[in-house]
Amino acid sequence: MTVTSPFEIISSVSKKFTDAQGSGDLFFFPSTIWKHEELGVDFEIRLCPALQKKPGGNPTCEAVEIEGTRLDVFAPPYNHNLHIGDLQDDDGTKYAVLLNKFALLPDHFLLVTEDFHSQASPLMPCDLVQTYLLLVAAHKLGKRYFAFYNCGEHSGASQPRKHIQFIPVDYDSPPIELLARAANLEIPDKPFSLGSLPYANHVFRLPSQLSSSTPEKIEETLSKVFLSLLDLVVSTIRHDPQYPPGKPSYNVLITLEHVHLIPRKQEVYIIPETGAKLSINALGFAGMLLVKSEEELEALKKESIGKVLGSVGVGSVHDIQIADTAAEAE
Repeated sequence: MTVTSPFEIISSVSKKFTDAQGSGDLFFFPSTIWKHEELGVDFEIRLCPALQKKPGGNPTCEAVEIEGTRLDVFAPPYNHNLHIGDLQDDDGTKYAVLLNKFALLPDHFLLVTEDFHSQASPLMPCDLVQTYLLLVAAHKLGKRYFAFYNCGEHSGASQPRKHIQFIPVDYDSPPIELLARAANLEIPDKPFSLGSLPYANHVFRLPSQLSSSTPEKIEETLSKVFLSLLDLVVSTIRHDPQYPPGKPSYNVLITLEHVHLIPRKQEVYIIPETGAKLSINALGFAGMLLVKSEEELEALKKESIGKVLGSVGVGSVHDIQIADTAAEAE
């Protein structure tokens, strides 16, 4: 393992992507983006007909099964043409940075733990730091990414090994970030909720100078932020009597400005009109959805994205949580 820096990683992504596609080690599926305004969010619906030729599941991170056993496709040794480099946290935790073999977006890459850690486990301080340092490096190199993590069986995760995904975006994306930026916060250092959305969501606005802070300060800040949001996710789930048994599932979105956690109670939504099964992961709650045909596209718009996301998410109890917090403070 040769440890590289976040700057070296980001600088290498585009060339590695092009080379891997040329060598046949990476498959890129062209798509068309349709804009659809709803709930104050300019959703991006990505239409990718080529996915009709592939089996179901989450195409952003292909799962492979042999005789009913899911393989750990992110275990070393790595495909050289998909392996961008390696990172190591100050605590010794090691990561591989890999291109997504089945890409819907150019330069889509993954931060994968070298030792096995379950995708059903929460992000640790070292995970958060390395994720944020990659976002900072991209920003300083004139690029913009955001990171997402699908945690648990109902979150849209398709691989057993912990992996955080990164995709490039414009300033106005992911779409949900515009709504978060517009939120007027009475208390800037506390979690908040985007109340116009029909599902529970927990958001924290990061300090404006965090990107220029030391790794130690970044770790301290992000750890506190993540734990405060995770507490709210668990509290939300406990208020839902219909929540399925087992560990909590949730999606995580991380930008330079905000951290979002969204509790989940199911992965798939079936559109009644067509019977189409939509597998929703963190990208759906970032405002970026995927369909495989124009029929699915029209059915989704008719059904309403809010109904889809509300059905696979959990109902908001934000007002109750605020009241509980106020009572504790008295």
